[in-house]
Amino acid sequence: MNEAVAVPPAGRLLGNPMPDAATDKGLFGAHRGPLTVTDNFAVLDDPVEQRDFTEYAEVDGHALAESVLMVQGMYCAACADTVECALQDLPGVESAQVHAATRRLTVRWDPALTRISSLAQVVGDTGYRLLPMQQALSISERLRETRRALWRLFVAGFCAMQVMMYALPAYVTAPGEIPADIDQLLRWASWLLSLPVVFFASGPFFQSAWRDLRHGRVGMDTPVSIGILVSFLVSSAVVFDPTGPWGHEVWFDSLTMFVFFLLGGRYLEHKARDRTAGALDSLMNRLPEVCERRKPDGSFEPVSARRLVVGDVVRVHAGQAFPADGEVLSRTATVDEALLTGESHPVTRQRGESVVAGSFNLAGPVDIVVQRLGRETRFGQIVALMEKASTEKPRLAILADRIAAPFLVFVLLGAAAAGWYWWQIDHTKALAVAVAVLIVTCPCALSLATPAAMLTSAGALARRGILVRRLQAMETLSRINAVVFDKTGTLTHDRLALGKVWVRSGAGQDEALAQAAALAQGSLHPVSRALVAANGSLSGSAQWLSKFAEVAETAGQGLRGELQSGEWFKLGSAEFCGVERGETESAASPRTYLADSQGWVATFEFTEGVREDAREAVQALKGLGLETWLLSGDRDAAAQWVGRAVGVDHVIAGATPEQKLKEVMALQARGVRLAMVGDGLNDGPVLARADTSFALGHGAPLAQAQSDCVIQGGRVMDVAHTIGQARATMRIVKQNLAWAALYNAVSIPMALLGWMPPWLAGLGMAGSSLLVIVNALRLASNGPGTGSDTRESMSAVA
Repeated sequence: MNEAVAVPPAGRLLGNPMPDAATDKGLFGAHRGPLTVTDNFAVLDDPVEQRDFTEYAEVDGHALAESVLMVQGMYCAACADTVECALQDLPGVESAQVHAATRRLTVRWDPALTRISSLAQVVGDTGYRLLPMQQALSISERLRETRRALWRLFVAGFCAMQVMMYALPAYVTAPGEIPADIDQLLRWASWLLSLPVVFFASGPFFQSAWRDLRHGRVGMDTPVSIGILVSFLVSSAVVFDPTGPWGHEVWFDSLTMFVFFLLGGRYLEHKARDRTAGALDSLMNRLPEVCERRKPDGSFEPVSARRLVVGDVVRVHAGQAFPADGEVLSRTATVDEALLTGESHPVTRQRGESVVAGSFNLAGPVDIVVQRLGRETRFGQIVALMEKASTEKPRLAILADRIAAPFLVFVLLGAAAAGWYWWQIDHTKALAVAVAVLIVTCPCALSLATPAAMLTSAGALARRGILVRRLQAMETLSRINAVVFDKTGTLTHDRLALGKVWVRSGAGQDEALAQAAALAQGSLHPVSRALVAANGSLSGSAQWLSKFAEVAETAGQGLRGELQSGEWFKLGSAEFCGVERGETESAASPRTYLADSQGWVATFEFTEGVREDAREAVQALKGLGLETWLLSGDRDAAAQWVGRAVGVDHVIAGATPEQKLKEVMALQARGVRLAMVGDGLNDGPVLARADTSFALGHGAPLAQAQSDCVIQGGRVMDVAHTIGQARATMRIVKQNLAWAALYNAVSIPMALLGWMPPWLAGLGMAGSSLLVIVNALRLASNGPGTGSDTRESMSAVA
């Protein structure tokens, strides 16, 4: 997505007037229940509601929209494939991608050709539901899903227990010891108790399988449903006709136990999966749905947070999150900004200072005036990053899904072949073997092995203030052997302080500083910000700013401004300004120059300090077996001084952005797999070229857009922590894949040999998926920490 454009009005989006579906309670609030398949999905076309899940942009002069929604009713990779295929061939749909583990859909569509309501209707016709994430992740919706799952689990468990009681005599008595009429009565009772298990508790399996079969696909629930249905029908035939061709064996006990174990495993898997993506969900769902807005008479009224506009005055009570970026109107506000920094220490904001959306008010009521809303807020940018991470499919996950799809067809063919083979030997065991093969070979664990681990890690890092934009970066990070740092703003503080100033004869320091600050006003470079801060409230810069007709920045070099009179000023390096370096230029302190059409005007010297955790981070990276490089555009003396201070292995100084790119490419040509850590406008190309990259959270937007990970708190030590976490993640992924392969290698032969009854196959299938999830949850234990906690974490994952 490139340039942001305005959201089209409702009339253009719908082609007809919007129904009056939105109220101050929120479109999905108290005035209507959750969406169902038969809903009028036109409510999703309301532009006010779309602000929460749709971003409009212009690509190659053409307006496109990208929406992120939750798909309800999904259980596996085959479900994700069904939704993707239903959308991809529709007119106006550019792309559609569903992440099976998080159940999130990212769809890019053309507002001129289709509507989001039409897409939701198509998905609804396949048996799934599209909901905005705030609705899908709401407490009431989660409780509703949990109650349904627990009710089915209770019915299956209760009936399985009773059926086992009726089946027990057949296991503990000799053949013929139970009278025929009593034996038949017990079978009839088992049949009756199996009815609610098959027609109620097993409903999700049948619904999912029918959806897949209607679209010509074989899903994860297809072999399970066939196994349940065949077991029930054959056992029913034996009950109704004891002397028929199906023999005397019934499998009601195995059937009900299998459904109970499978439902139990799926419920536990669902709860564990919620934990794997729980940090991401809680991050994206922390804004309040309702807030208090001041009316013209000074009183406050509750309104939907979606109805706020810039300029509204909002009251936020203690314990509530701020719904928007705003300016504090109250005397003070005590705020928890852990979302931005990863630190839980509260900060105090005075009247006139800013607070950010998503941060929590820790003290009494605070009034703020809304300045930014939705995607324009810092919180909105963070949510956008996490949405992209939670919908991305890592390479290993895509590979596992590709293996799982044909494997399901192999499962059906293998079960049929096993049933036919055993029918020739012992037709009483043929059905049990076929059902066991159907169940035990379902590749759920294989499909969950990679996304479960990566999402758990992404959630753990998010709680620490590290945003992973691309899950594939986890695999890349685990294989790097070098880390390359930028200097200014990365290993050193980005807040430079102005020290000495030299000016040419006849020029004043205040005047020169005002000229430089006027040029630097729109730049994010640390030197520019230091000049603006040093100039403070002096009116000189404002006067000079009005004189500049145009100011242009050359990345990594400096700024050039033209006066309305045609004269020019330059601010930047000596080469950029066309001046000679002074005699003391070998000093380590960074300098910048101001020149005009007549030549040199001033030299500004700055003081910078190495970040407190920079040396510790470099040593931690060396402990992980990584080489460290410092790649800087600064002078050799300054770069060497910082390199010695932090202890990096190699220092390259005086590099322009183009030279930085060449240096990185040269390292890669030598077989070095590197991660680039940068901050600033001139880091964008290098971050994009590196195998993987980090950007500090307060860096330039371009740098963050090119990076795989964003470190919000600016702690260099978090680079080492993330690499350690990535290694641990890939170790868990390999364990999960190995377990899935071992499970199938052992269980399939056992099922084919008739050594595994259907109920044990169900237990094994549910247990294998649950084991994969629980193993992935071990990654969540690497929580936030500093100092010794971080060092222990590094040693644990090294």
